[in-house]
Amino acid sequence: MIDAGEITGKIGKTVFAEMYQSGGDPAKIVEEKGLKPVADTGAIDAIVDQVIAQNPAQVEQYKSGKTKVLGFLVGQVMKLSGGKADPPAVNEALKRKLGPG
Repeated sequence: MIDAGEITGKIGKTVFAEMYQSGGDPAKIVEEKGLKPVADTGAIDAIVDQVIAQNPAQVEQYKSGKTKVLGFLVGQVMKLSGGKADPPAVNEALKRKLGPG
């Protein structure tokens, strides 16, 4: 499921632990526990906006050419989404909103 992009690595760890305990089907666990990743661009954009507002220093660093700080911002979005946001979609949203680094 991780390789297919259906779940993130963090969600995969949770699913694996549940599978180990219950022997359940991974797809069923994802559905029952509400672990499906957030791919809705509107929801991701809202979290990205929040992270940008909460981290002005890092945003300025990114805009001044320190593109490695993008990883920090992605991490903050993932944290706020509970690890459910789709990382490539988060990267794309941040780059779109912040402009070229």
